[in-house]
Parts: sequence; C-alpha cells; structure tokens
Amino acid sequence: MDSLKIKGGRPLKGEVEISGAKNAALPIMTAALLTGGTHTLCRIPNLRDIATMGRLLAHMGAEYRFENGTVTLETSRIGTREAPYDLVKTMRASVLVLGPLVARFGDAWVSLPGGCAIGARPINLHLMGLEKMGAKITLESGYVHAKANRLKGTRICFDMPTVTGTENLMMAACLAKGTTILENAAREPEIADLAQCLAAMGAKIQGAGGSIIEIQGVDSLKPIDRYAVTPDRIETGTFMAIAAVCGGDLLLKGCRPDHLDAVIAKMRDTGVDFHESKKGLRVVGPRRLVAKDIKTAPYPGFPTDMQAQFMAMMTVAKGTSIIKETIFENRYMHVAELQRMGADISIDGGNATVRGVDKLKGAPIMATDLRASASLVVAALCAKGESVIHRIYHLDRGYDHMDEKLRRIGAQVERISSS
Repeated sequence: MDSLKIKGGRPLKGEVEISGAKNAALPIMTAALLTGGTHTLCRIPNLRDIATMGRLLAHMGAEYRFENGTVTLETSRIGTREAPYDLVKTMRASVLVLGPLVARFGDAWVSLPGGCAIGARPINLHLMGLEKMGAKITLESGYVHAKANRLKGTRICFDMPTVTGTENLMMAACLAKGTTILENAAREPEIADLAQCLAAMGAKIQGAGGSIIEIQGVDSLKPIDRYAVTPDRIETGTFMAIAAVCGGDLLLKGCRPDHLDAVIAKMRDTGVDFHESKKGLRVVGPRRLVAKDIKTAPYPGFPTDMQAQFMAMMTVAKGTSIIKETIFENRYMHVAELQRMGADISIDGGNATVRGVDKLKGAPIMATDLRASASLVVAALCAKGESVIHRIYHLDRGYDHMDEKLRRIGAQVERISSS
C-alpha cells in the first residue's frame, strides 16, 4: 500500500484545478445502463472508485474506456445483471446499478454494498421504493434480487433523506410506467447533476435539487452525449481547508462556490478570506484561525464529508470548538491519528471537543477512510516536521492526483510506493 510523506509548515500559494465530482460521476456512469448505445462522459476524475465502477460495468458486458478525463461506455450488449461481491465490497456506490438494471431489464442481482467503514448505511430505503414501484425483492446469500415486468410510477416518501436512494429510484422511475414522486428527497448538487444528465437523455424530471422530485416515465432514453459532470465540492472544500490551515493563498479554478455556502460561511467565521472572480475562488488563510463550532446536516447544511477536514483546522485554532456529527455514528476514526500529532480532542458520543494547540507535530499516521485521509493531509501540511500517512488508497478513492496538485502549490509531498 502506498504512503505519503509530507514535510509540513511550508507556505502554499498558487492555482488548483478542481476535478469533476466523484459522487456525480458514479451515478451518471450507472445511468448508462438505462439504454443501449455509446455514451461519452467528460470531466471524469481519475480515481480508484471510477476504475472500480468501470470494472463493474465491464463485468456486466459494457465496453469501458477511460482516457484523459473522458469515459466512453458502450452498453448495447449487457449480458449479466449481477453485481458481484468481489467488486461491490470495495465501493458502496455499486448499489446504484440496481435501479437502472431493474428499470431496463426487469431483473437485477446486486451484492449488499461495502465502502468506507464509517457506520451503518443500509439500503432499506432503496428496496422500499422499488417495492412500491412493483418490484419483487428477495435477499439471498448476501445478494439483493429485484425483479419486475415493468416498474410503475408511485409516490415514495423517504423516512430520511438518502443520496444514493434518491438517485437509484430517480433513475428507475425514468423508465417506469406513469409518474413517480419522491418526497423528502436528498438535495445534494450531485442529484441535480444526475437529473440534468438524465434530462439530456430524454427523461422528464422536475424538482431535482429540492425535497420533492417528480419523474414522468418514458418508454426509452437515448445515450449520453459528452456530458460534463459538475465540479467536486468536497475536493474544493478540502483545498479551502488546506489554504486556511497553512495561511495559504490559493486560487481554486473550475469550482462551484454556490455548492459550498455552509462551508464558506463557517470558514469565514474562523478568519478565512474568500474572493470570487471569473478566474475562480481565491482562498486566503489567516495568521491563526479562530475556533468555531459546527454541526453536520444533510445538504444544504454543513456536509459530513467536510467534518474531518474542519476538525483538522480546529486543532490549531485559537480557542475551543465543538463538532457535532449527526449523519454517521462512526465518523471520528481520524481523531486518534490527529491525537498522535498532538491534537487535544475528546469525544463524547456524537460530539467532539477540540481545544486548539499552537502547533501539531509530524508523526506516522494511518488513514482509516476517505475523508479521514484528507483530514490527515490537512493536518500534516501545517504540522512541524515530517508525517507519513499510511494506507492512502483511501485518498486515491476520492482525490484526483492530490499529491501532484499539492506539489504544484509548494507542498513538500512524496508518494512512497509499496513496491
């Protein structure tokens, strides 16, 4: 497994080109299963999870190619409707093939999903929705088997907002007979991006990005034609945190600041300056951050995917901050690693109390999940001395060549190959 060696304490300045959003690209790739033909997707990040999804679609019979940020998928000859455990176990987003397969073929076998170990993330809301649309659902030997002659439009109210559940059922509803209404739907920008792509394929969708989405089913869709996915708001937020904690001055190009209103507002409170222009979003960190509290919430609230990075900022802020995690019950695994670097953090249930220290110190540390790995990068960049972050395959799942982007802005970062 590769590691990252980082010597912290260097001033970081320059430009960062923000990549396309992994969490938009993955569902859009599965949307290609809704119809046969050649699909082209642009601004796709070069990530481990993208490659995993490509292998999964290829296993089903699709022809998959990734080149210079463009994915090409030929889906006319889908032979198997099975998403096997060996592929699904490493990436929870694999469950997104379920809705498209049932909608187009009337049959799907999908292994129960895996991914980061950040708490229970059941797919019961996905299955509840498909059952309401007329699918027969059975669980057999760790697999979900969904079967339907043709799905039927209906009204589905989620007990709680679910991003992948909203995406799965929205895709399934595109080919259902009649109208489907999703209530208490998740509102993340990636859902609106998927809806925009589906509309370009001929789907009839209204309200995506809001809590009520209406989908009028159609008989068929056309292939995706050079659709460019939205910029990655979490990569943007992570580089914002890096600028903030290092007293840096970064220009983030190609990002969507309007997707990060809650994060920008909170970072402003800590002393970070933001300047938006046609060139991008300029982020200037203060001499020292001021401690502020956060509480994670579904979009448009403060995203759980930015909690760990914000905590890393608060470890060297002036004062004490309270961080409340309300989305996942096991998303403080980075705390022990930050403590190894000298952070003063205590946990009480879903609350973390962070007492800012003058300096973190470099140490050997280990990434435990995707966003935890990003928080350790943030911490290592501002720490005194050298840190080695082990198991960065987590980082490679969600950040496109992060080490290269860091070196371009002046960071002293070296990738150490396991070989």
